[in-house]
Amino acid sequence: MPGRFLSLFKPISRFTFEVKKPERRTSFTNKLLWTFMALLIYYLMSEIPLYGIPVRGLRDPLVAARVIFASRHGTLMELGIGPIVTGGLILQLLVGSRLIECDLSDPEDRALYTAATRFMSIFMTVFQCLVYILGRVWGPLTLEANILVFFQLLSAGIILILLDEMVQKWGLGSGISLFILAGVAREIWWFGFSPFPGIAQDGKLYGALPAFIEGLVKGEDFSTAFLRTGNLPNMVGFISTVVAFLVIIYLEGVRVEIPISYAGYRGFRARFPLKLLYVSVIPVIFASALLANIYVMLRLLWSNFNPANQDFWFNFLAQFDPETMDPLKGSLAYYVSSPRSLQYAAEDPIRAVVYVAIFVLLCVMFSIMWIEVGGMGPRDVAEQLIDAGIQIPGRRRTVKSIERLMKRYIPTVSILGGAIIGLIAAVSDLFNVFGSGTGVLLSVDIAYQYYQLLVRERVAEMYPVLRPLLEK
Repeated sequence: MPGRFLSLFKPISRFTFEVKKPERRTSFTNKLLWTFMALLIYYLMSEIPLYGIPVRGLRDPLVAARVIFASRHGTLMELGIGPIVTGGLILQLLVGSRLIECDLSDPEDRALYTAATRFMSIFMTVFQCLVYILGRVWGPLTLEANILVFFQLLSAGIILILLDEMVQKWGLGSGISLFILAGVAREIWWFGFSPFPGIAQDGKLYGALPAFIEGLVKGEDFSTAFLRTGNLPNMVGFISTVVAFLVIIYLEGVRVEIPISYAGYRGFRARFPLKLLYVSVIPVIFASALLANIYVMLRLLWSNFNPANQDFWFNFLAQFDPETMDPLKGSLAYYVSSPRSLQYAAEDPIRAVVYVAIFVLLCVMFSIMWIEVGGMGPRDVAEQLIDAGIQIPGRRRTVKSIERLMKRYIPTVSILGGAIIGLIAAVSDLFNVFGSGTGVLLSVDIAYQYYQLLVRERVAEMYPVLRPLLEK
């Protein structure tokens, strides 16, 4: 039976839209087709500008969080997957902390949970639209323009929710992961390899590598071509991006392996891996989303209560330049936003240190929190191993015995892993890594998941007899 909270969505679920599941098994080729179709629609929407906002002179106050939300400033993808992710995470936290009752193995509960997630996504779309409008993210707009922008973003948000469901049911993986990976790939290609001329302020090709080659061909000295001033993509960012990818790929393989055996298969032994990045990129997503939301709320409060920066006490929370809308030194908004480049970090090292420290601390806190509410704590893992018929040589096959062993490793790798990925993400931003440090973390994790998924789908297509085993 569904819990009291989920039961509230039973009447709503009859009226909400959804993508129907395919009646027959979808072939691998068709799954690829639906996935590419969703990707194409996402790219088109991220290129269509919002009608009613200024075309030029838009400064992006949330540039550091764009990768997480697969969003793009000034387009129909202004909100990106932010409402979907936020709504889903809220429900996951409520279920994981057992504040609401939900048994996902029960079809009725699972259907109501899906309806609740869909409703929360739409609610968060409406909420974020209002926050962006009241916070004057696009500057002061007329009432008519605000109404137009609201309905454009609401429509785009609903389309994105449907695309996510379409990919999950008809395509490969999830729409959220697909759109994040697509956004990071676009950023890396644009900043690293874009061959288009006339976009950069220095008259060169825009991409870092083409501009570097062009500079050397034209006779520039190596350092000038390499560093490329004016906050344009340069070889420092290009090399930093490559290094960030290599470091993260290496860390993905660092793990502690605990010997295990299967009670039902005598003599069959294996190893249970505890990765250094045990909680994956979840802490970075939470930390980035929290800082982005804090920044937006501070911007909203400032624009409505202190637009002239005249309130002495309010200035400690938020001060912005009325012309550029950049946060001013001395306010909380200044320190919760990334410097985004070595040049800005060198101009104010204290800001860089404070930002990195805040980001790493938040990642550690969210890492500790997630192992408790996400079913990844020592006791949860011990129960999962027992239920799977797995035992650890030299230990009794009881939850308490295995839990004591897991307590030696899980809290340590959670804290250490959270600190490491937080440090990588924050420092990568200072080196102007293309796609941001968080984006690189996410893309490596998502790309590996897609690799496993594609291999599994291909094997299932070639050997149908193995399909039931692969789908477990």
